[in-house]
Amino acid sequence: MGRRVVALAADDANFQLIAAIDHQSNPLIGQDVGLLAGIAATDVSPCSDWPEAAEAVIDFSLPTAVDACVQEAVQRNFPLVVATTGLTDSQKESLEEAAKSIPICWAPSMSMAVNLTMKLTQQITETLKDVTGGLDVEIIERHHRFKADAPSGTALRFGELIAEKMDGDVSHVQGREGETGERTRNEIGYHAVRVGDNPGEHTIVFGMMGERIELNVAASNRDCYASGALAAALWLQGKPNGLYNMFDVLGLS
Repeated sequence: MGRRVVALAADDANFQLIAAIDHQSNPLIGQDVGLLAGIAATDVSPCSDWPEAAEAVIDFSLPTAVDACVQEAVQRNFPLVVATTGLTDSQKESLEEAAKSIPICWAPSMSMAVNLTMKLTQQITETLKDVTGGLDVEIIERHHRFKADAPSGTALRFGELIAEKMDGDVSHVQGREGETGERTRNEIGYHAVRVGDNPGEHTIVFGMMGERIELNVAASNRDCYASGALAAALWLQGKPNGLYNMFDVLGLS
């Protein structure tokens, strides 16, 4: 993802790449990040040293690296886009605390199409939650074989948004096996598929008696996540301190 951010930023006049930060043990330290990204040389090399000045930082790393990134951004007063998934509840609380000092945009998915689909999901749930016979919601997500977490952070966010619109307590069920009994009301099911090099696909199934609606949003490559993160970095310019998300960036809040 870092390489795609570099490549797309280099092709956008709104951005100037000044640093590419990585762990000091990375064997690619010292090489030109542009060449690593498959574009022309940029005279910027991956390093573990943070720049003294920056107008935005985009974090596309791992949950284990996020805390240090947030700390550095707060110390330097850099606006921050956190595009890393799989964060713990404690890390999310840390983001809220850090957002008192700097503007931060965090979302489980930076894809504009995914976030628009999330808004549609909310609208469908709000409209059909009391439909005669009941509304059943299942979330199917597909990702590449190397993905470490399941269900995806995006799938869980879909579920959170749906639950907010449903009446009463909502149970979240991850897969089903054995004698599960009849499906309960206000239940959201999650199903994780790991195949090949799939960069990300989510299907939200709204089942009713006699009909159903399926929303499907799929990435054909990872550029949608990189372009969304860049759009968020641009949107953060001049924003007051606070924790924002892609709904804010897209004007959907």
